[in-house]
Amino acid sequence: MKTNGNTILITGGSAGIGFELAKQFSQLGNKVLITGRNADKLKQAADQLENVIPIAGDVTDPESTDRLLAKIKEDHPELNLVINNAGYTDVYELAANAGAYSKASREMETNYLSVVSLTEKLLPTLLKNEDSAIVNVTSIVAYFPQKMLPTYTASKSALKAYTDILRETFENRVNVFELIPPLVNTEFSKEIGGENGIPPKEVADELIRALEKNQWLVPVGMSKEFVTV
Repeated sequence: MKTNGNTILITGGSAGIGFELAKQFSQLGNKVLITGRNADKLKQAADQLENVIPIAGDVTDPESTDRLLAKIKEDHPELNLVINNAGYTDVYELAANAGAYSKASREMETNYLSVVSLTEKLLPTLLKNEDSAIVNVTSIVAYFPQKMLPTYTASKSALKAYTDILRETFENRVNVFELIPPLVNTEFSKEIGGENGIPPKEVADELIRALEKNQWLVPVGMSKEFVTV
């Protein structure tokens, strides 16, 4: 797949992995749309980059997603690459009073169900545009479950399974990639020792190389120990 001349949507694009992806793809000559809940953070992120357009929105909210879809149809109908990167996690252990249901509900809504919803709504656009692709960002925990991330692990495992089936279903029509980062040094992972993780740049570098080679599975760093390409 080509890595320049695309129109790309990155969810959760104002910080961390999403911001680094926006940075690198914009430098390669792509038009990049970034979305997220915080309009101020999105604008601050976009102001640091070129060819990056912020569109505030919450991927877990159907009305917000519909507004995003309408914006894309009107202003960016050539969209051909979607990177489902937005995520949420709670760090805790399963216990009688851990509140696992409420934590799991938010994690599943953000990490899995919102991806299913947004992908379904964008598929008509992707199917009509050439060289189109979807990148779903799962996690090393989908292959190596973590006790302190019980329901986050479950949400990423669900996303992995969905991604596999999506790839099989739309083979030869839409390319479907799975980006599999390990611990990454971002604000998102601060609570679980993110300062010990790899830099977001390493994740973005791996994805760009994988797109160029049409390598569907994209393990990064330690994930390569658990995922065979």
